[in-house]
Amino acid sequence: MSLLQQLSLDPAGLSARLAGARVLVVGDVMLDRYWFGDVSRISPEAPVPVARIARMEERAGGAANVARNIVSLGGQATILSVVGDDEAASALERLLIEKGVRTSFQRDASISTTIKLRVVARQQQLIRLDFEDAPSHEILAAKLDEYERMIDDHDVVILSDYGKGGLTHVAKMIECARKHGKAVLIDPKGDDYSKYAGATLLTPNRSEFRQVAGSWQDDAGLASKAEALRHELNLDALLVTLSEAGMTLFTPGGALHQPTLAREVYDVSGAGDTVIGTLGLMLAAGLPLPQAMSLANAAAGIVVGKLGTAVCRQEELFAL
Repeated sequence: MSLLQQLSLDPAGLSARLAGARVLVVGDVMLDRYWFGDVSRISPEAPVPVARIARMEERAGGAANVARNIVSLGGQATILSVVGDDEAASALERLLIEKGVRTSFQRDASISTTIKLRVVARQQQLIRLDFEDAPSHEILAAKLDEYERMIDDHDVVILSDYGKGGLTHVAKMIECARKHGKAVLIDPKGDDYSKYAGATLLTPNRSEFRQVAGSWQDDAGLASKAEALRHELNLDALLVTLSEAGMTLFTPGGALHQPTLAREVYDVSGAGDTVIGTLGLMLAAGLPLPQAMSLANAAAGIVVGKLGTAVCRQEELFAL
């Protein structure tokens, strides 16, 4: 029996609902650059490998990857973010538009667009180089005004926090979304979650949750800490992703655990983007949270089998 059959979902009907679902993604975007090559010797200058680059590739990363996943799954996505007024921003915008993502970039000439450059040889990362700046206060204020103008044209809001400064006004964004009756899902960052109070759902991974809540010894300990945080922050739900152990959803009705569906774990980068993107899209399409979680878990199992920042396509998800 297929996954959709298990969830009592009709593929054609779900596809039509996804096509009409609109998600606004706000947060830190970045341009992921990959240099692929081979290593056959050590440098005579220092004890480091010499990579001979044969191919280069660019992908949309961070919050932009969340938007890409939404569109790849058949939904509509708009990305709102602050970028530099530079070549990397233009490349990122071009990549997103080519994939069908609507873009609303606030350009800040005083910063550089975030770039993550990865050198890959024999399917393994040799090094990652990061280039990033924090956006200015004036540009962030302009983005907040644009956010409020756009919110009513979307069904669900996703705030993707990569700690780069793009969500400085996250508390105001949550308040605005709830005032307009929109669910707001957040992929959190850092050790202070108080700024996320009032959100519909947070999706920390295991290490992120441990940084905030402390260690636990067993499932009961995890549930206790999750429920305490959910209550403290007045969240509708909390989803903790547990890597190879799957994910657990905590709601006022209790905990729901699902084991991982990954057949082969190749690269976990961007898996969190797929989880929250799929969740947001499914909720925008009218699915209840447990069904949305099942599909997000399945989508994550697909992308961890791919190299680098990747997306799950609708046909891949429906084929499970």
